[in-house]
Order: sequence, then C-alpha cells, then structure tokens
Amino acid sequence: MDKIQKLAIGSIFVGTVVFVLKYAAYYLTGSIALYSDALESVINVVTAIAAFLAVRLSAQPADANHPYGHHKVEYFSAVLEGVLIIVAALAILREAYFALLDPRAIDAPMEGLAVNAVASTINAVWAQVLIRQGRRLRSPALAADGRHLFTDVITSAGVIAGLLLVSVTGWLWLDPALAIVVALNIVWSGWSLMKESIGGLMDEALPETVLNRVREIIAINAEGAIEAHDLRTRHAGRMTFIDFHLVVPGAMSVTDAHDICDRLERALKAEVEDALITIHVEPDDKAKHAGIVVL
Repeated sequence: MDKIQKLAIGSIFVGTVVFVLKYAAYYLTGSIALYSDALESVINVVTAIAAFLAVRLSAQPADANHPYGHHKVEYFSAVLEGVLIIVAALAILREAYFALLDPRAIDAPMEGLAVNAVASTINAVWAQVLIRQGRRLRSPALAADGRHLFTDVITSAGVIAGLLLVSVTGWLWLDPALAIVVALNIVWSGWSLMKESIGGLMDEALPETVLNRVREIIAINAEGAIEAHDLRTRHAGRMTFIDFHLVVPGAMSVTDAHDICDRLERALKAEVEDALITIHVEPDDKAKHAGIVVL
C-alpha cells in the first residue's frame, strides 16, 4: 500500500472522529448551525471512502483495456465529492428554513462549542497534511479532500463565533441564519471542486508557465534536430502526458534521431514528474517553421 492510500485511509479515520465530536456538539446544544457542521462531516467520511477507493484503483498498472492507466478515476472521486457536498447543503437549507419559522433556544452552548472547537482543530491539522501531501504526490483526490476540509474549518470557525453571539444577545434567529451561510459556502465549495475535476476529465493543457518551461527544455535539449511543433499536453491524475513532433534532417540515421528523443525524455522527466512522453520524428520537409526552434 503506497503513501497516498495510507493518507486516504487516515482521512476516513479522522473524518469519523470529527463527525462523532461534531454530532456530540449538536446533541448537546440542539443548534441548527452545529447540525449543519455535523452533516458536512458525514459527507467528509463518505467522500474520504470514495477518495480511498479512487486512489487505490488509480494505482493499478495499465492493462489491455486501459493502456494509459487508471489515473483519471481520481477526478471522478472529486466530482462525486462535489455532488455530495451540494446535496448536504440542500439538506441544511431545509432544516434552517424550518428553524427560522420556529427559532429554538440553544442548550449548553459553551460545552457544545468547546467540543466543536476540538473537532475543528483536528480538521485544520489534517487538512494541511492532505493539501501538502496531495500536491507533493500529485493526487487530485487527496488535494480536493484537503481543500474541502479546510473550507469546513473556516465555516466551523464562523459557526462558533456566531453561536457565541447568540448566547450573548439571545438572538435565536441567528442560529438558522448561520446554518444558511454555511450551506451557501458549502455549495460554492462543491461547485469549485466539480469545476476543477471536470477540467481534468476534459484534458485541459498544463498551465502556461509549465508549458513555457517545457518549450524551453525542448529547445535547449534537441540539439541536432531542426524544430519541434504540435506540442500537446494534458493531466490525468498524477500523470502528465506530453507529445510533440520533432523535425530532424532527412539524412539523419534512426539511431541519431532516437538519441535526441532519449535526451529530450530525460530532460522533460527531470522537470515534470510522472510524465509520459511521446515524440513523433519527422524529416525536414515536414517542418512547419512555426513551432519550437532548436537552439
């Protein structure tokens, strides 16, 4: 089991602990705002399980039916997480609506908020771990899970501050109003996750800064060739796919052209982790004079 899968299992455990604590906070107080926080934690557990299954499947090697591997499955996990987040937000809005019609006093607010604060602290620490490791290991599922948890931390802090205000002022309507704010924030978080993951499924190119670096590496390390053109890139989970056409002199031997390709692959892989590179070699009469000029 690799490190990504271990982190995904850790998310399931942490999510379960946080849910138990947040539900205990809701049980102590009866607060709709804390109910919304607890419900989001249920989604965290479900999506952590989905993320684990996704990274486990994505780690499987390429096979006859999936010659490019299973890396894109992580994007499906992130899309599922976004959908579930939005569903949770709708459930919260429903409860908040009825609570606005019939506001209820909050029981044991200090005890409930203390328990919620402990849960939020655990979430904050784990969110940072997931974001940092997700970026380092290039796992969209882990990074998405970490960003969602961090959003949860921010909304929890707002809920705690708002409920402190309720206990001081006695404004009971503020409790469901806070739940509505949490729900709207959750909707935005879910949409952002889905938007980013759909971009991965649609084979978006690398960011322009990375593309410029790829072009620079090709120009510097393709000595002996004439030009490179039709550069295409895309992400699929942890993998980065790079392909382009390399124009060489027509009289160049296959061995010499192959040596140039090997040199380019080594240079590109040193810059872009987990890169799968495809180079199509062409003779000089195929030059387009509009690509990457070899220095």
